[in-house]
Amino acid sequence: MSQPDSAQEGRSAATRESALSFEDVSVVRGGKLIWSEGTFDVPAGGIVAVIGSSGSGKTTLLHAVLGMIPVASGELRVLGKSPGAATGSIGYVPQNYAAAAGNAIRASDAVQLGLTGNRWGFGRATGEQRTRIDEILRATDALEFAHQRLSQLSGGQRQRIAIAEALVGRPQLLILDEPLTALDVRNQRDIVKLLARIRDDFGVTIVVVAHDLNPLLGILDGAIYLLDGHAHFDTMDEVVDEDLLSHLYGTSIQVVHTPQGDLYMRSV
Repeated sequence: MSQPDSAQEGRSAATRESALSFEDVSVVRGGKLIWSEGTFDVPAGGIVAVIGSSGSGKTTLLHAVLGMIPVASGELRVLGKSPGAATGSIGYVPQNYAAAAGNAIRASDAVQLGLTGNRWGFGRATGEQRTRIDEILRATDALEFAHQRLSQLSGGQRQRIAIAEALVGRPQLLILDEPLTALDVRNQRDIVKLLARIRDDFGVTIVVVAHDLNPLLGILDGAIYLLDGHAHFDTMDEVVDEDLLSHLYGTSIQVVHTPQGDLYMRSV
């Protein structure tokens, strides 16, 4: 798919600033400190994972970025703005996407919600908006099942519709919470390829919460990792380290390099 000039220009502008900037940030939920001392910048224009052990605060970090919960201390900037002010420039795919969207609606209607939806239900799409919806359905390889109901779609197809709905409003930042969960190996591979294409074609910064890094290793530029109650960020060259990963997950992790130059992690 050819890249529009506007997307090229948008990506060039985006790479001049950080997508996320944390300055001594801490978050509290239910009166409990979840993590603290987050000081780092996440460059715009790449794909970044959010990793950590269960209960370390990965989803809480997303909620802070989305402005759903305030930071307890420090300063968090999202696309150069306070989190609440940046939500119009963010596309978000939650873990329970299908339940939130409603299984009874058609896939194309779910994507339309990304442009015209509000708390009162559907708005009427203009011709220009219909064209945009079709473009995004085509870009996410979802056009052929766009008129089926969400309840009729496979897990991989639903994930494509979820991404299309989040992308149709031309966000600068795309956030996905565990997008590969419950997908088989083939669908995981296809969604990973789609994310790389979205980054390249639309100039979108992508943040992915991931339980298993292996399917994503080939496309990641860096990772936010939650370790010992603190938030950190580094490039993948630094994160894919056996000692760090073993400490992070609380079990011995081995990083294996294949003869083809690929790598993967395994518990030993």
